[in-house]
Amino acid sequence: MKYVIYLLIYPFLWCISILPFPILYLFSDFVYLILYRTIGYRKKTVRENLRLALPHLSKKERLIIEKKFYSHLCDMFLEMIKTMSISKEEICKRYVFKNFDLYQELEKQDKSIAIMCAHYASYEWVVSMNYYTNFKGYGIYKKIKNPYFDKLVHSIRSKYNAALITTKEAIPTIANNYRNKILSTYGFASDQSPKENVTNHFSKFMGIEVPVYTGAEMLSKKYNMNVIFLKTKKVKRGYYEATMEILSENAKEVPNYEITDQFLRLVEQQIYEAPEYYLWTHKRWKHKK
Repeated sequence: MKYVIYLLIYPFLWCISILPFPILYLFSDFVYLILYRTIGYRKKTVRENLRLALPHLSKKERLIIEKKFYSHLCDMFLEMIKTMSISKEEICKRYVFKNFDLYQELEKQDKSIAIMCAHYASYEWVVSMNYYTNFKGYGIYKKIKNPYFDKLVHSIRSKYNAALITTKEAIPTIANNYRNKILSTYGFASDQSPKENVTNHFSKFMGIEVPVYTGAEMLSKKYNMNVIFLKTKKVKRGYYEATMEILSENAKEVPNYEITDQFLRLVEQQIYEAPEYYLWTHKRWKHKK
């Protein structure tokens, strides 16, 4: 049955992926009307998240952010599909790294690199970074239940010389690369809510004390990795700029959880600057104290 669903949906996805960008965004406007106006996808969750995270704003101000967020969500989803067929020249024009020399200097230290980022703006197009790196790139993700769509995601990423590893595969992969002296770059989206039974650190995020992922920091300490924060800014529709900031060049010497907390402060700053580009549909504060 899963294969039948894949066969039915794949041609539709491919047709979307080959649409010129102007038509793609017209279609996105239509999807927005269905998703937000008609279905109201996770609207209750989004409103509660905005209320919790941005209590200083009025209800009217949060409603404006809500509408902008759903419009961006539709754009981002279709841009993700567009990745199936987009050219190297096109994606490099639309997702630009502003200070990539910082990353290149870290590569010269012969240490693997952990990149921490948020579910903000275009976290899907970060994969284009692999066009510029010398290290092998790994993206850590949650496996898709449908194995055929999971395989599709892998094939898309492979065109950018990026390897996808599941959260369960992350530790064995990093450990094996460390033992074999394979210098690599690992991408961690560390801003979402972990399961309560694996939580060992709480921190304030947007003013609310919540459990947080510490895997990127702890693995960086154990396997001697440099740590970078990657910040993505949406310049205009379909165009993004990424800047990097060093979180640590000697993670072992940093007190536990300091890197994680610093990362959260930078994500907060990013959200306050333009909250409509954060992924508000996830129940980030469901385990708040």
